[in-house]
Amino acid sequence: MLSHDRIWGAIDALAERHKMSPSGLARRAGLDPTSFNKSKRHSADGRERWPSTESISKVLDATGSTISQFMEFLRSEAEPAASKGPPVQSIPLLGFAQAGAGGFFDDGGFPAGQGWDVVDFPAAQTKAGLYALEIQGDSMMPLYRDGDVLIVEPGAQVRRGDRVVVKTTEGEVMAKVLMRQSARSIELHSINPEHPNRSFEMKEIEWIARIIWASQ
Repeated sequence: MLSHDRIWGAIDALAERHKMSPSGLARRAGLDPTSFNKSKRHSADGRERWPSTESISKVLDATGSTISQFMEFLRSEAEPAASKGPPVQSIPLLGFAQAGAGGFFDDGGFPAGQGWDVVDFPAAQTKAGLYALEIQGDSMMPLYRDGDVLIVEPGAQVRRGDRVVVKTTEGEVMAKVLMRQSARSIELHSINPEHPNRSFEMKEIEWIARIIWASQ
């Protein structure tokens, strides 16, 4: 028997198989990026919202998947929870545009407020304060593509060679490789060779967060 949870679970599984978030999958299929967000799966009065057959058809075309493969995801969603692997925990998901806007983070670079979209991450690896950033656009190619999700750990110690997300006091958010950091300045290597390396005085940096995982 099909159920609301199993249908949405199959879409989530299809996105994970192709190393995308649900919103990244929706974008690749030519749909509104928020179409598959968990906040859109119920109406304001709590009624269940179901994905349309047209939406499912578009994501199958976009990923080169067959209806038989989608049915396999549906069947796997019906298996007992114990057979699905290690437990997961939901962490906040933001886009880079949100990360650059004011009011979304506290002074330490931790998400502030509530009502975020979320992604699941293995509970055994989840630490307090972890959150996810979804890549938008191609400025971080070839390492990170549109729709990839970065898991970042604010407050973690960073060392030379670490991949980091940096937010400046001007509101610019970027993913770079840390090349050098002193008490006064920081040097960042660009992931995309078409973009220049960057140097800042530390007073120009609002926060730095280490990238600990990427959906590649």
